[in-house]
Amino acid sequence: MQWICSQSLESIPSTPVVKNPQEAVSLSCRGSGFNFGGYGMHWVREAPGKPLEHIGAIWYDASKTVYDTIVQGRIEITRDNSKSMVYLRLSNLKPEDSDTAVYYCSQSLLQRIWVQLRLLCYDLGQRNCRETIRTAWHRVLYSELQQVCQQCGRTC
Repeated sequence: MQWICSQSLESIPSTPVVKNPQEAVSLSCRGSGFNFGGYGMHWVREAPGKPLEHIGAIWYDASKTVYDTIVQGRIEITRDNSKSMVYLRLSNLKPEDSDTAVYYCSQSLLQRIWVQLRLLCYDLGQRNCRETIRTAWHRVLYSELQQVCQQCGRTC
């Protein structure tokens, strides 16, 4: 596991982890130099020859987790804000999980942006507020993903 284009995120341990299919893997990431408890945290992975793939996220206050369907039922993301740590546990590994994929953690402002979009939408008295939020949300997600990819010198 490595970290994603940031000196403020550190993988624990920083050495590669080798696992076989059907086994489980636990990865950790420590944040520093920013208000860890104020950010949602994401886990993405990159397999050789494939683009970055988002596999899950946890809200800044651990109130919600979101997992991609490809790992649904096999993944758990937790965090400990007092230690500035986020954890990933992936069980029942499949070849596409293990092989030589590199796992990254990433900080995000998405949850705060989501709240701001909702407040703005309601303040403006939008009739179709849900659709307005959904459209803006997808633009934010796409924009953030492109920004991360660009910073990392990757193609998304």
